[in-house]
Amino acid sequence: MARRYDPERRQRIIDAAIRVVGAKGIAGLSHRTVAAEADVPLGSTTYHFKTLDDLLVAALRQANEGFAKVVVSRGGLEDPETDLATELAGWMSEWLAGDRTGVELECELYLAALRRPALRPVAAEWAQDLAERLSHRTDPLTARALVAVLDGICLQVLLTEAPYDEEYAREVFARIIP
Repeated sequence: MARRYDPERRQRIIDAAIRVVGAKGIAGLSHRTVAAEADVPLGSTTYHFKTLDDLLVAALRQANEGFAKVVVSRGGLEDPETDLATELAGWMSEWLAGDRTGVELECELYLAALRRPALRPVAAEWAQDLAERLSHRTDPLTARALVAVLDGICLQVLLTEAPYDEEYAREVFARIIP
């Protein structure tokens, strides 16, 4: 039997891994559970991702792209007249609006870097990229502090299941921005 050409298979495997982690957590992730979710042979998952860490790295990179799309789509960083604190609070509002599954997933993958060293560079890339974007509007130290506050507010909202308070976030960001 001829091998079927499937250029989207790798992406389907990443998407399936994200769904598995979303439903079962990282503890529920295995090549077998991902293969079943993606409806591909088990060998396909190990062909594209030798280890689960390789698969988690790809999933975290894709999850990070979601927040980056929010940042880019709003466009407020490019406009020096835009109030930075309001823009940051708006990012969070848009990111946390509606179904929080994607945000929870991104945070779970991000925090998995504590125990999985292979994920640390990807988690660091996200923070560095965001700080670099922010440093076009403020100094590098303030940019790093803003990223830390973004992380903290996001985690507080997710862990306490409290509604996101955009005005509170705007006020906190405004206190940090010189």
